[in-house]
Amino acid sequence: MFEALSESFKSAINKIRFADDEKSLKKAIETLKKSLLKADVHHKVVKELIKSVEIETKRKGIGKDSFLKSLKNALTDILTTAGNQGFVFASKPPTVALMCGLQGSGKTTTTVKLANFLKQKKKKVLIAACDLQRMAAVEQLKQLCEQNEIDLFFNDEEKNPVIIAKDALKKAKEGLYDVLLVDTAGRLAIDEELMKELKEIKKTLNPHEVFYVADSLTGQDAVRSAATFNDNMQITGVILTKYDGDSKGGVALGIARQLKIPLRFIGTGEKIPDIEQFLPERIVTRLMGEGDLLTLAEKTSDVIDEKQAKKFTTKIKKGQFNFNDFLDQLESMKKLGSMKSLLGMIPGMSSMASKIKDMDLENSKEIQHIKAMISSMTPKERENPTLLNNSRKKRIAQGSGLSQMEVNRFLKQFQNAAKMAKKFSGKKGMKDLESLMAQQSKMQIPR
Repeated sequence: MFEALSESFKSAINKIRFADDEKSLKKAIETLKKSLLKADVHHKVVKELIKSVEIETKRKGIGKDSFLKSLKNALTDILTTAGNQGFVFASKPPTVALMCGLQGSGKTTTTVKLANFLKQKKKKVLIAACDLQRMAAVEQLKQLCEQNEIDLFFNDEEKNPVIIAKDALKKAKEGLYDVLLVDTAGRLAIDEELMKELKEIKKTLNPHEVFYVADSLTGQDAVRSAATFNDNMQITGVILTKYDGDSKGGVALGIARQLKIPLRFIGTGEKIPDIEQFLPERIVTRLMGEGDLLTLAEKTSDVIDEKQAKKFTTKIKKGQFNFNDFLDQLESMKKLGSMKSLLGMIPGMSSMASKIKDMDLENSKEIQHIKAMISSMTPKERENPTLLNNSRKKRIAQGSGLSQMEVNRFLKQFQNAAKMAKKFSGKKGMKDLESLMAQQSKMQIPR
């Protein structure tokens, strides 16, 4: 995501070669204008942003630094709307959030993503299945909630979504849930019947939040449909889905500035953990290719338990890292979500992330082979890798359907990784690691 906008900003900034050169500023402004329009940013928003950047750059003195700062300030101003504060919890639980949107926008999956996000924040969440229009919606929720250990309220016998919503709220109160997320019906297009149903549910629940789930790939259509939903439902925020597939990214600027509706979350990938709060300052740093280490740190702290991390570090220092630890670390990595999205949060790595396909840990052929090998080991072998002699390796190869050569190669890689981790876990090791990273940072990444 953000590729087109990020590249256009770099291109515009590079047009300014000398200080106090009005011609180069004019070229930079023109490049920026064309790029923003190409990225599907509304012409009125483009005009406002360009004017702000030009005035502030001239006031500070024409140069690359002043142009860059002016651009960042203008973008932050446009993306900042009253209510850009993520998820707001009610003073008396449960906090009720109504999820609405058109069919195909990813509303049902986004509801589960948001529930998982809140669950990572130690909140007790209940989802209500009130989308009775799409036949597979309730079944989809059942599967996703079961896979991600999220509570779901549904009633296969009831055909009135308003009654289901009312019963779900009752259960949420009785079960002392912190949050109730209500998945509602969508349509291929906005119609009177859809709005009537949504208004009835809203009247029954009196929700604290009304989220409109918009498909960012639909561009300006997403802005127009968000406006219609807002007129009818008074939405409190927008969640943009499929933002990882939207290389243009202009829809975010349009919704924030044209409608004055706060963007609250964005979907950054297909996996359930791939959802983030939309925080303007952080989004702008990523737009400028500067990464977002704060969001990365928050995602990591939500997933990795501090006690487990200390225990893991102690085992590495003592050289006791085993195959069970390896599997635990794989599971933790999966919870972080899309590796491509994570790379984009690291300063200087956003351009690299845009050039690679997502690294899917779950479906990687190599990871599947490794899991098969570990599954073929006995509990003692997993705990103590030194027990693995030739006869044991042969049995593991047969049990996993791999060759003994592949088993030997994996075991050698595992041993080397454990030795390297132990080496870098001490004080001297940290200095060596910093030195190694410094050397690598000077090397050019091959294209």
